[in-house]
Amino acid sequence: MLLHIPQVLTPDELQTLNARLDGGSWIDGRASVGPQGAQVKRNRQLDDKSPLAAELSQFVTRALLRHPMFLSAALPLEILPPFFNRYSGGEHYGDHVDGAIRYLPNGKALRTDVSATLFLAEPESYEGGDLVVRDTYGEHLVKLPAGDLVLYPSTSVHHVEPVTTGERQCAFLWLQSMIREDAQRAALYELDQAIQSLRGRIGDCPETVTLTGHYHNLLRRWTEV
Repeated sequence: MLLHIPQVLTPDELQTLNARLDGGSWIDGRASVGPQGAQVKRNRQLDDKSPLAAELSQFVTRALLRHPMFLSAALPLEILPPFFNRYSGGEHYGDHVDGAIRYLPNGKALRTDVSATLFLAEPESYEGGDLVVRDTYGEHLVKLPAGDLVLYPSTSVHHVEPVTTGERQCAFLWLQSMIREDAQRAALYELDQAIQSLRGRIGDCPETVTLTGHYHNLLRRWTEV
């Protein structure tokens, strides 16, 4: 499931975050990938070992955890602290698949089920820089307004097009979902959204209670915790 989640950050939060990032220490983005990824990755990354990176990662994580659409779609069990990157002057990231296992700061292993990119620069402020996600239906180009986020399965082959003018700045992260399979997450998300829409239009009734029961029974059947 490829999903656009709008307004994860408010305009004030976005301004605060970008101002703090301007004072950060930026390093070669290849520091966070293996040998295969290093061959195709050309960008800069906020030093994730810095106190600033830890502070801003928590800032973004708090915003994610208050967003009902994110929670409904991702059903997160564990969220890796977000990273931050920049692209300019032709920098890019070629075709790759995200590694299956990452490690939380406490050393606990995390299975990467869902990848996410949170856009921090307005799309008109830079040329190029589209996130291109490939699935069975072809290639999908993603370039969202600042403060918006895209979720996609970590199994997807994807790349970032060269940024030819301006600067693309984003946060990116991985999470382990309570629901391992993408098709099951998608089904639960669609069912949850349908229930919320019905409740908003007609309120609680026997039918919405029944659908809610089916949602939770599927969640019990499929959840891994």
